[in-house]
Amino acid sequence: MIPRTIFDSDHEQFRDSVRKFLETEAVPFHSQWEKEGAIDRQLWNKAGAQGFLAPTMPEKYGGVGVDFRYNAIVDEEISRLGLTGIGFGLHSDIAVPYILNYGTEDQKQRYLPGCLSGEIVTAIAMTEPGTGSDLQNVKTTAILDGDEYIINGSKTFITNGQHADTVVVVCKTNPHEKASGISLIMVDAGTPGFEKGSNLEKIGMKAQDTSELFFQDVRVPKANLLGEEGKGFVYLMEELPQERLSIALTAAASCEGVLEQTVEYVKDRKAFGKPIASFQNTQFKLAEMDSEVTSLRVFVDRCLELHIQGKLDAVTASKAKLLSTDLQCKVIDECLQLHGGYGYMWEYPVARAFADARVQRIYGGTNEIMKLIISRSLLSD
Repeated sequence: MIPRTIFDSDHEQFRDSVRKFLETEAVPFHSQWEKEGAIDRQLWNKAGAQGFLAPTMPEKYGGVGVDFRYNAIVDEEISRLGLTGIGFGLHSDIAVPYILNYGTEDQKQRYLPGCLSGEIVTAIAMTEPGTGSDLQNVKTTAILDGDEYIINGSKTFITNGQHADTVVVVCKTNPHEKASGISLIMVDAGTPGFEKGSNLEKIGMKAQDTSELFFQDVRVPKANLLGEEGKGFVYLMEELPQERLSIALTAAASCEGVLEQTVEYVKDRKAFGKPIASFQNTQFKLAEMDSEVTSLRVFVDRCLELHIQGKLDAVTASKAKLLSTDLQCKVIDECLQLHGGYGYMWEYPVARAFADARVQRIYGGTNEIMKLIISRSLLSD
């Protein structure tokens, strides 16, 4: 691989500590968590104690105040080890930044320390049963009644849905408008009328608690509004490049991790009396994949560099998400093929990676939406 110049020695020390933590606290238990449909809730508290949750948050709220490279390291190590049940990325890279960037000082003081310690797990409720990527047409409403909003509607496919203590809900404060009617409102678990549905059974990411959420006449204080009323869609668009970069980082790390496992497998596994690695087809496949993964890594690292500089735009982030997740699925499929029948067995990491990877092309905006964003930029006057 081409050396990664974006990280220095401090970053690599942090990476080592993250990897050791995950190898001790998560790897031995992940198979059991897949059967249970959720990770151990205590892992959040343990990660918080180590400073692994939302490290970019300012020190005044209990954070470390570092840049997004530290988030990237946590994302990469989780993905490289195939620990797809761990929802730290959704929490640290996506949900918690909404509170920091758009919350009032009171909201930050109330929520951020708990988000960093692991006492508060967050989720963001965008997707609805009938909307998918069409955020402008969400049906969940939040109607102002005095000093309270009354929320009604439902959400689905919500990562961290079962563990979530606080959910950022995308809703319509003005049901007659599209984008300009959308607002973001925080709803705490246990609020009357707010119910968590069953933990959804998925093709992959079986240890990730993914849920339906239901809101029936849920009353929350007006003070739970994030930012300004009617600005929710703008906030979502502003935060999506970081979300898509996060997905790209995990995709690239997954490619590298599965490819590394496959190289070791073909060296050891024999067919027709000799290692699979000795066959020209195996060598060519590995060479092709390694070349493509190297190219992807260079591009994603450049996107990470741009993001740290505040220069990552929506189109470039969309390209990163599109290219990385398409390649992730392609590489893992090729690696599974090199495993032969064993690649189809759940006990082999490549089988789990194959199932886990498929959703990467769907969430964060489908790859078809990424193509629309990119093409519109190309064709604009």
